[in-house]
Amino acid sequence: MKTHRIFHWVLLVFVLFVLTSCAQRELVEPCLQGHTYGFWGGLLHGFIAPFDLIAMLFYDDVVVYADNTNGAWYTIGFLLGSGGWGIFGGKTLGGKKKH
Repeated sequence: MKTHRIFHWVLLVFVLFVLTSCAQRELVEPCLQGHTYGFWGGLLHGFIAPFDLIAMLFYDDVVVYADNTNGAWYTIGFLLGSGGWGIFGGKTLGGKKKH
């Protein structure tokens, strides 16, 4: 049973290595000019992140996380929008309430 599980992990690492080995290097400098995204931009990008992940499979110009941000406020907004901290969910979500 353990060898079966180890085989799956090795296969997963191999597939990830093969898929990322042909990644193209992008120039970041042109993206860092113009509009800077803050908290509200991060919140919006967090909400639409699942759709961006799907779109990234088909289009090369779609990204999940903006390059031109103001730093921590964008990151906080992104995490809240994507539910990364679990703020919008709860223990009773989808289950029975205990009285």
